[in-house]
Amino acid sequence: MQHVVSMNHVSHVYVTEREASLAVQNIHLQVRDGEFISLVGPSGCGKTTLLSIIAGLIQPTEGTVQIEGKPVKGPHPKIGYMLQQDYLYPWRTIWSNAIIGLELRKQLRPEHEQYVSHLLEEMNLSKARDLYPHQLSGGMRQRVALVRTMATRPDVLLLDEPFSALDYQTKLQLEDLILQTIKNHKKTAILVTHDISEAIAMSDRVIMLGKNPGRIRKEFVVPDPIRNALPFEAREATGFHELFREVWQEFEAMDKEG
Repeated sequence: MQHVVSMNHVSHVYVTEREASLAVQNIHLQVRDGEFISLVGPSGCGKTTLLSIIAGLIQPTEGTVQIEGKPVKGPHPKIGYMLQQDYLYPWRTIWSNAIIGLELRKQLRPEHEQYVSHLLEEMNLSKARDLYPHQLSGGMRQRVALVRTMATRPDVLLLDEPFSALDYQTKLQLEDLILQTIKNHKKTAILVTHDISEAIAMSDRVIMLGKNPGRIRKEFVVPDPIRNALPFEAREATGFHELFREVWQEFEAMDKEG
């Protein structure tokens, strides 16, 4: 299976007037076509930095990043980036928020508008298209943010803690809906999360980063019974609790190392 995302020897240093700090070091990561992986690790271990590097928003200090075999040298049209906050424009309707990426790329053609309408329908947002963001719940706003991200048909979706600001029930419902949509559209996805259960329930692989600087500490392959279920049911699937304990114990071992 083809590697859609490939990171080789990636390190990054943040430089300020006072100091230089090594955020991530010697990262090797390959993500296959259609794969869903999660990045977990302690705060400050460089998870979001890695997403920014993959997206072409940051050029790594060392190493290379490739999307579908071609070097990333800046913001990449095949990458869609969904953040923790929805960043919807309050003066625009849900429809006009959803199509803003197409507007900016001058791609607002009938076939693309039809695709956005289809995405809104999949996300149960068709009746909300003429409403404004303040009229929607947090979960609905995040669904609009996903539609906006997918409207330009990226091959790779980067998800930076998109559920963390939501209540638990909404989060569980949204996990199922978003994962189903991503798989239906055969997208490759990389999720950053602090939630071990979420990482296991949604992913094919869980990549744990160590701290100071961030390095890949361990990789966990998610068993088929979990991968083949939607996240809500995956939490009760065979092997889920055993894998959760394994990941948790690795976190505890990291804490003891200081």
